[in-house]
Amino acid sequence: MSAPLDIVILGLSLTSSWGNGHATTYRALLRGLAREGHHVLFLERDVPWYAPHRDLPDPDFCELQLYDDPAAMLDGHGARLARADAVIVGSYVPDGVQIIDALHALKPRLLCFYDIDTPVTLDRLDEGDEEYIATRQVGLFDIYFSFSGGKVLEHLEQVRGARRAEALYCSVDADRYAPMDVPQKWDLGYLGTYSPDRQPTLEALLLEPARMLPERRFVVAGPQYPDDIDWPDNVERIDHLPPARHVEFYNAQGFTLNVTRAAMRRMGWSPSVRLFEAGACATPIISDDWRGLNELFPDGEAIVIAQDTRDVVAALTELPVSARRAIGENARNRVLAGHTGQARARELAALLQSAGADRLERM
Repeated sequence: MSAPLDIVILGLSLTSSWGNGHATTYRALLRGLAREGHHVLFLERDVPWYAPHRDLPDPDFCELQLYDDPAAMLDGHGARLARADAVIVGSYVPDGVQIIDALHALKPRLLCFYDIDTPVTLDRLDEGDEEYIATRQVGLFDIYFSFSGGKVLEHLEQVRGARRAEALYCSVDADRYAPMDVPQKWDLGYLGTYSPDRQPTLEALLLEPARMLPERRFVVAGPQYPDDIDWPDNVERIDHLPPARHVEFYNAQGFTLNVTRAAMRRMGWSPSVRLFEAGACATPIISDDWRGLNELFPDGEAIVIAQDTRDVVAALTELPVSARRAIGENARNRVLAGHTGQARARELAALLQSAGADRLERM
């Protein structure tokens, strides 16, 4: 176990998983850090759209502070920010540009960025959208932690000006996600908030198979889907599924579907937290295709990569039960070997300690 670190994280949300994937990502990582003996202060903006949907208002694995005014928050926590071993700002933090500038001026021991949306962030910067980070700020961080790995890291350093880019994939709490002996309710399910760029893939890989297989059962869980979507009669809708119900949800599916946002599919090497959650449950996964996926979960061995509707229909109707179980078990073994919250916490701690040692040498 590495020496204990004192870390401050300013993130989009830890308390509410409603409409975002950040909360479950932070929860797994922070639980892992706590198990490794590190201490984390998580600072979260108190916003009205999360306030009614807080499914973890009082975490027991870190210190949590909600704030209303960024300037007052920075002033009130100034001493803590200055003495922390690392200060990490996450993507989509409200008023992120102003907060990053203020933190840089404080000169913390290490200032890092955790981009849980890397391809989306880069697309937005290319469009001149600097909602939560500015182009000029990419080079301010000691480490730019990226949700995406592979060649995306080279791009961040060589094109975007990051001093040091490191992959910090999402992860899963293996104590909370595991196989369960529950009846199968659905042949194929999907968990995700509505996104216009994901919807065509969802149509091709779930709704169209549902139309072709009316005797099969399907489910889509997640908020913000428009009222004008034509849901087949055999597709059940669940508006919001809190994390406490994710495990049973995955285990009640014959297959679960992974759908990747367009920007993440283009850049590749961007595994979502849903991949690791479903994998930890040994639920066989059907996924759209992108660069790097076959390296994480080999096609036909630990996942089924679908190019179109026909591939999904074939998996549902032709793949033997024994083959499905083997795919699920192989995915679970891969997740447990390297994608748990504790494994990710060890990676983060090692990178922070390495950067801290390098900085001391330069002083």
